[in-house]
Amino acid sequence: MDKIKMTTPIVEMDGDEMTRILWQMIKDNLILPYIDLKTEYYDLGLEYRDETNDQVTIDSANATKKYGVAVKCATITPNAARVEEYHLKDMWKSPNATIRAILDGTVFRAPIVVKGIEPCVKCWKKPITIARHAYGDVYKASEMKIPGPGKVELVYTAEDGTESRELIHSFNCPGIVQGMHNVNKSIESFARSCFNYALDTKQDLWFATKDTISKQYDHTFKDIFQEIFDSEYTKKFEDAGITYFYTLIDDAVARVMKSEGGYIWACKNYDGDVMSDMISSAFGSLAMMTSVLVSPDGNFEYEAAHGTVQRHYYKHLKGEETSTNSVATIFAWTGALRKRGELDGNQDLMEFADKLEKATLDTIEGGEMTKDLALITSLPDPVVLNSEDFIKAIARRL
Repeated sequence: MDKIKMTTPIVEMDGDEMTRILWQMIKDNLILPYIDLKTEYYDLGLEYRDETNDQVTIDSANATKKYGVAVKCATITPNAARVEEYHLKDMWKSPNATIRAILDGTVFRAPIVVKGIEPCVKCWKKPITIARHAYGDVYKASEMKIPGPGKVELVYTAEDGTESRELIHSFNCPGIVQGMHNVNKSIESFARSCFNYALDTKQDLWFATKDTISKQYDHTFKDIFQEIFDSEYTKKFEDAGITYFYTLIDDAVARVMKSEGGYIWACKNYDGDVMSDMISSAFGSLAMMTSVLVSPDGNFEYEAAHGTVQRHYYKHLKGEETSTNSVATIFAWTGALRKRGELDGNQDLMEFADKLEKATLDTIEGGEMTKDLALITSLPDPVVLNSEDFIKAIARRL
């Protein structure tokens, strides 16, 4: 069989721990036998990020701007324990945050729905898509430990040298402080991405922040969304038969739990991080959620929404068998391959992505699955497969 040809490379960002192991299994069993794969490879494993002082992460994001499509493996965001474990020079920032800051745009995350895996929330009938702002907030924050009594202020110095000050807190004992930011241009891109995605998918759009408490920061998000909707999208939404509404984040959470799904829920950066894990877990598994970063320049970065599966990796290193769910990582590859095919007019590549996704879901619906799904499936007598055998079962159907 002739392999499917590619004309333009995909940016390939390798990652860490168990997902790095799965990454290679997926390529060897599900992609390389069928596609003459062209990628520009970047090793975002923690050791190489440390070796390059995180320059490799910046280079991979700029390569995505060049080629338009990237696929990313899950990576470690180091904490103090990881610095010691990997003997790092520095506690490097989240590679996802670095890439998102360079590309801007919005992360859209949606659960992968499969027969036999019913949502924990019984009224959910359709997928709920999380639209997560991909810039700023706590992910680009500056932090400081306050050693003792004194005052902390926000200070803005204009280009002409004039200053504006706002007291944060007068400390009478040690404490901590955090300063975070966003920029109107990025919030505007976020809003338009959400409105356009809603129109493309014919889904209602919700947006939620906490503007009653954050009367400047969160309220600015609310105002920008409303201004852009009123001036650019009101008629388009009416014609499409869909709606946009704003509500407080706590009200949105309550509404979500009583809805049947089938809409886009737009969230600020941190809210989207947390709520996407809640949505994916409640729909079945953290390993059953797609994630794509869409930039205003028309660049796309596909990844799994979960982490590096550290516990399974340590078992793997001991030679013990693991049963790690690779579905979201497979769908990261299919998303990137489909988009590459779409941008290049490569129908064979697009059809291959569809077939690989179908083979993956058919494997689960046929009763062969990893342990996390076997524990929650309504299918009778599921066959629990280890990490590699699950991928090989998909390969047989493919």
